[in-house]
Amino acid sequence: MFGFRGQGKGLAIAAVLIGLTASAKAGDDRVLYASLGDVTRAPIGWVEFCAETPGECRGGASQPRDIVMSQAAWRDLLKVNRWVNETIKPMTDMDHWGVIEKWSIPTDGYGDCEDYVLLKRKMLIDAGWPREALLITVVRDKKGEGHAVLTVKTDKGEFILDNQNEEVVAWTETGYRFVKRQSQGDPNVWVSLGDSRPAVSTASAR
Repeated sequence: MFGFRGQGKGLAIAAVLIGLTASAKAGDDRVLYASLGDVTRAPIGWVEFCAETPGECRGGASQPRDIVMSQAAWRDLLKVNRWVNETIKPMTDMDHWGVIEKWSIPTDGYGDCEDYVLLKRKMLIDAGWPREALLITVVRDKKGEGHAVLTVKTDKGEFILDNQNEEVVAWTETGYRFVKRQSQGDPNVWVSLGDSRPAVSTASAR
């Protein structure tokens, strides 16, 4: 249960999780990114985040699993994406923490793009969704700036939860260039998606 500074209505993550269910299946790690390649470095901030919150980074090899995209699962993705986007207020890591890059679950109600992603991922995992289908992904946005989103792998394709978009869309509809993402087989292994330039994420909300 998280409290959010400035949220006088007593918003609680648990309220959003009521009724969140999704069946998952073991399946092939089907490659939908044409440039999906080699193992690469974790994004700046991930290793430190894992050191501070090891429970969020439990790894080890596991079987890739995709979500079965039912109508209920789709509604749940929309609900989580919109709720987090509306609840968390954008703030750069420099303004928030006094450092250029810091990953954290935004329990105080403020964060930048990767913090939105961490909260959405946590909410879905806590609701029973398989970690293997929820992949933190680093992209370059339409301005060429580094940005973080959550990729959800499903039997209907790969969909993106994004703090810059209230809707959940297929990865092909984002207009982004994909840099790297977590491996389905191990959350602490990152795989290249083609754009090898360093990408530091930002706090922009829209």
